[in-house]
Amino acid sequence: MTKGSGLNGDDLSEMGPIDYVLVEWPGRQPNGEVAPHLVDLVDRGLIRILDLSFITKAEDGSVAGLEIADLGGEVAELSIFEGASSGLLSDEDISEAAGALEPGTSAALLLFENTWAAPFASAVRRSGGQLVASGRIPVQAVLAALDAAEAS
Repeated sequence: MTKGSGLNGDDLSEMGPIDYVLVEWPGRQPNGEVAPHLVDLVDRGLIRILDLSFITKAEDGSVAGLEIADLGGEVAELSIFEGASSGLLSDEDISEAAGALEPGTSAALLLFENTWAAPFASAVRRSGGQLVASGRIPVQAVLAALDAAEAS
């Protein structure tokens, strides 16, 4: 398992793109179905977990952090990431993420390196290239576009 750790300049020159995801669940916690898939991505060397934080937002809007141990046995597989912290996520980042949550939910904030893309990204940097734009197309938008194309 590759957990997050402190990063230095040498590490950064060889890294792949870094992404974050904020995943929200109704209620207090996920059911554990996601954990084996996240572990598999790390085991296969596709991603490296840099930071993993859990947040809960009460019905009254108050926010609290959760430790992996607080999540219960259903997500016990995630205990291998206990303490995963690169130092890239600040308290301000976590507060901003919590602002996106609905009351009465819990969430995981995951910062990860796309290690599968590291050789390509390093080659781009060495050749003088730089990333000027990046984005994601939500699956709902793809499905809507396919439905529209099929309807026409």
